Amino acid sequence: MEKIGSIEIRVSGTKGKIILSPDNYDVKEIISMLQNVEDLLYPSNKKERPVISYNIEEGSVIHVFKTSIQAIIGFSAILVQINKHDSIDFLELKTAQAIESIQTLSYQKDFEFEIKTSVDDSPVLKINSTTSFFRTENVWVDADLYFYGTLTDAGGKNKANIHLDTEDFGLITIDTQKSFLKDQDENLLYRKFGVRAVGKQNIQTGEIDRSSLKLIGFVDFSPKYDDNYLKGLILKAKNNWKKIDPDLWIDEIRGEYDA
Repeated sequence: MEKIGSIEIRVSGTKGKIILSPDNYDVKEIISMLQNVEDLLYPSNKKERPVISYNIEEGSVIHVFKTSIQAIIGFSAILVQINKHDSIDFLELKTAQAIESIQTLSYQKDFEFEIKTSVDDSPVLKINSTTSFFRTENVWVDADLYFYGTLTDAGGKNKANIHLDTEDFGLITIDTQKSFLKDQDENLLYRKFGVRAVGKQNIQTGEIDRSSLKLIGFVDFSPKYDDNYLKGLILKAKNNWKKIDPDLWIDEIRGEYDA
């Protein structure tokens, strides 16, 4: 049987003049915390994650989440680094956004959050109206991005987008204009496309903020094997190499390495 650990999030504050408790803690606040914890513990690959169980306790309000001890140990290490650097810039995007969501709630409600795990000597991360756990904007820049995959959906009643199933990034959603989709002369669904988009990218980690993606257009993309094109490249390269002395070229590449 898989070993289980827990993460505890204590929420302190008041509702008016009444001390916060499970009896006056709104269901919307519970739902928000449930969503945030999944991103804290499993920012990616959610389909294959272990079960996360939940309980709410007195004191003022204590959220208790139980799941795989391996995930809990990993999150405890993250708490150490956040406390050490007083920053969340190094976190995966989903984890950073979850911390930001809790920080925003602390400003809005004047709540204090204390986050710790069941790991021995677990650090405690405190988030309140005096802290500022937000990503540094200058590490996220606008980037020109290219994706390749199969278009599985396109449209939307209020906000148009396309869904592209890629090998490298899985299924991604890219915002677009309704007019762009309307002007397409042929059916786009279940065809392979190269897609050019703009979006935010972390200059330190290379991570892409998937929620920021906006479509620029489709690019020519033909995954078919072209034997004649390949033979042409080989012939061109072969003719170019005729003019090169391989021994001399290797000596030039090595420079004084063997000296």
